[in-house]
Amino acid sequence: MRLLASIGIASALAAGVSLEALAQAKPDVLVKQRQAAMTLQGKYLGPIGGMMKGAVPYNADVVALNATFLENLARMPWDGFVASTQGEKSKAKPEVFKDPAKFKAAADALESATAKLGAVARAKDEAGVRASFGAVAKACGSCHDDFREK
Repeated sequence: MRLLASIGIASALAAGVSLEALAQAKPDVLVKQRQAAMTLQGKYLGPIGGMMKGAVPYNADVVALNATFLENLARMPWDGFVASTQGEKSKAKPEVFKDPAKFKAAADALESATAKLGAVARAKDEAGVRASFGAVAKACGSCHDDFREK
Protein backbone atom coordinates (compact mmCIF):
# COMPACT_ATOMS: atom_id res chain seq x y z
CA MET A 1 0.00 0.00 0.00
CA ARG A 2 2.85 2.39 0.87
CA LEU A 3 4.56 1.62 -2.42
CA LEU A 4 1.38 2.39 -4.34
CA ALA A 5 0.94 5.66 -2.43
CA SER A 6 4.56 6.61 -3.08
CA ILE A 7 4.19 5.93 -6.80
CA GLY A 8 1.00 7.98 -6.88
CA ILE A 9 2.63 10.94 -5.15
CA ALA A 10 5.72 10.76 -7.36
CA SER A 11 3.54 10.62 -10.48
CA ALA A 12 1.50 13.60 -9.36
CA LEU A 13 4.63 15.63 -8.66
CA ALA A 14 6.17 14.69 -12.01
CA ALA A 15 2.96 15.61 -13.81
CA GLY A 16 2.91 18.98 -12.07
CA VAL A 17 6.49 19.72 -13.08
CA SER A 18 5.78 18.60 -16.64
CA LEU A 19 2.72 20.85 -16.90
CA GLU A 20 4.70 23.80 -15.57
CA ALA A 21 7.47 23.19 -18.11
CA LEU A 22 4.93 23.01 -20.92
CA ALA A 23 3.28 26.25 -19.78
CA GLN A 24 6.62 28.06 -19.88
CA ALA A 25 7.28 26.83 -23.40
CA LYS A 26 4.09 28.37 -24.81
CA PRO A 27 5.02 31.10 -27.30
CA ASP A 28 2.75 33.74 -25.76
CA VAL A 29 4.20 33.05 -22.31
CA LEU A 30 7.76 33.31 -23.63
CA VAL A 31 6.96 36.68 -25.22
CA LYS A 32 5.39 37.97 -22.00
CA GLN A 33 8.40 36.82 -19.99
CA ARG A 34 10.93 38.49 -22.27
CA GLN A 35 8.84 41.68 -22.36
CA ALA A 36 8.64 41.71 -18.57
CA ALA A 37 12.42 41.38 -18.29
CA MET A 38 12.89 44.26 -20.75
CA THR A 39 10.38 46.44 -18.91
CA LEU A 40 12.21 45.84 -15.64
CA GLN A 41 15.52 46.68 -17.31
CA GLY A 42 14.07 50.07 -18.20
CA LYS A 43 12.79 50.54 -14.66
CA TYR A 44 16.23 50.07 -13.15
CA LEU A 45 18.23 51.80 -15.88
CA GLY A 46 16.11 54.97 -15.84
CA PRO A 47 17.10 56.27 -12.40
CA ILE A 48 20.78 55.69 -13.13
CA GLY A 49 20.37 57.60 -16.38
CA GLY A 50 18.72 60.45 -14.51
CA MET A 51 21.70 60.59 -12.17
CA MET A 52 24.15 60.53 -15.07
CA LYS A 53 22.33 63.50 -16.63
CA GLY A 54 22.29 65.39 -13.34
CA ALA A 55 18.49 65.44 -13.22
CA VAL A 56 18.58 63.48 -9.96
CA PRO A 57 21.26 63.67 -7.23
CA TYR A 58 23.78 60.84 -7.41
CA ASN A 59 23.08 58.13 -4.84
CA ALA A 60 25.69 55.36 -4.81
CA ASP A 61 23.43 52.95 -2.90
CA VAL A 62 20.58 53.30 -5.40
CA VAL A 63 23.01 52.95 -8.30
CA ALA A 64 24.53 49.80 -6.79
CA LEU A 65 21.13 48.23 -6.21
CA ASN A 66 19.73 49.18 -9.62
CA ALA A 67 22.89 48.16 -11.48
CA THR A 68 22.86 44.78 -9.75
CA PHE A 69 19.23 44.22 -10.69
CA LEU A 70 20.02 45.35 -14.23
CA GLU A 71 22.99 42.99 -14.45
CA ASN A 72 20.75 40.05 -13.56
CA LEU A 73 17.83 41.15 -15.72
CA ALA A 74 20.10 41.53 -18.75
CA ARG A 75 20.56 37.74 -18.77
CA MET A 76 16.86 36.88 -18.64
CA PRO A 77 15.01 37.68 -21.86
CA TRP A 78 17.09 35.82 -24.42
CA ASP A 79 15.66 32.32 -24.00
CA GLY A 80 12.28 33.80 -24.88
CA PHE A 81 13.40 34.62 -28.42
CA VAL A 82 12.72 31.26 -30.03
CA ALA A 83 11.30 30.49 -33.46
CA SER A 84 7.91 29.50 -32.05
CA THR A 85 7.37 33.12 -30.90
CA GLN A 86 7.64 34.66 -34.38
CA GLY A 87 3.87 34.75 -34.89
CA GLU A 88 3.15 36.31 -31.50
CA LYS A 89 2.39 40.00 -31.08
CA SER A 90 5.62 41.76 -30.14
CA LYS A 91 7.99 44.44 -31.34
CA ALA A 92 10.71 41.95 -32.27
CA LYS A 93 11.83 42.43 -35.85
CA PRO A 94 12.22 39.38 -38.10
CA GLU A 95 15.99 40.00 -38.00
CA VAL A 96 16.03 38.47 -34.50
CA PHE A 97 15.36 35.11 -36.12
CA LYS A 98 17.02 35.73 -39.50
CA ASP A 99 20.39 36.65 -38.03
CA PRO A 100 20.62 34.88 -34.67
CA ALA A 101 24.40 35.29 -34.48
CA LYS A 102 24.11 39.08 -34.69
CA PHE A 103 21.26 39.05 -32.16
CA LYS A 104 23.30 36.90 -29.77
CA ALA A 105 26.24 39.29 -30.15
CA ALA A 106 23.94 42.18 -29.19
CA ALA A 107 22.65 40.25 -26.18
CA ASP A 108 26.20 39.39 -25.16
CA ALA A 109 27.22 43.05 -25.45
CA LEU A 110 24.41 44.05 -23.07
CA GLU A 111 25.30 41.32 -20.59
CA SER A 112 28.96 42.33 -20.64
CA ALA A 113 28.21 46.04 -20.27
CA THR A 114 25.80 45.50 -17.38
CA ALA A 115 28.28 43.19 -15.63
CA LYS A 116 30.91 45.95 -15.76
CA LEU A 117 28.40 48.54 -14.59
CA GLY A 118 27.30 46.31 -11.73
CA ALA A 119 30.86 45.72 -10.58
CA VAL A 120 31.82 49.41 -10.45
CA ALA A 121 28.48 50.36 -8.92
CA ARG A 122 28.88 47.83 -6.09
CA ALA A 123 32.38 49.22 -5.52
CA LYS A 124 30.75 52.66 -5.12
CA ASP A 125 33.01 53.97 -7.90
CA GLU A 126 31.10 56.93 -9.31
CA ALA A 127 33.71 57.65 -11.99
CA GLY A 128 33.54 54.00 -13.04
CA VAL A 129 29.76 54.13 -13.16
CA ARG A 130 29.90 57.23 -15.34
CA ALA A 131 32.42 55.55 -17.64
CA SER A 132 30.44 52.27 -17.83
CA PHE A 133 26.94 53.68 -18.18
CA GLY A 134 27.46 54.78 -21.78
CA ALA A 135 28.27 51.23 -22.88
CA VAL A 136 25.04 49.95 -21.33
CA ALA A 137 22.98 52.68 -23.00
CA LYS A 138 24.74 52.03 -26.30
CA ALA A 139 24.09 48.28 -26.06
CA CYS A 140 20.40 48.89 -25.36
CA GLY A 141 20.01 51.39 -28.16
CA SER A 142 21.96 49.36 -30.70
CA CYS A 143 19.88 46.26 -30.07
CA HIS A 144 16.65 48.24 -30.26
CA ASP A 145 17.74 49.88 -33.51
CA ASP A 146 18.56 46.56 -35.14
CA PHE A 147 16.01 44.21 -33.61
CA ARG A 148 13.00 46.15 -32.31
CA GLU A 149 10.16 47.75 -34.24
CA LYS A 150 9.67 51.43 -33.45
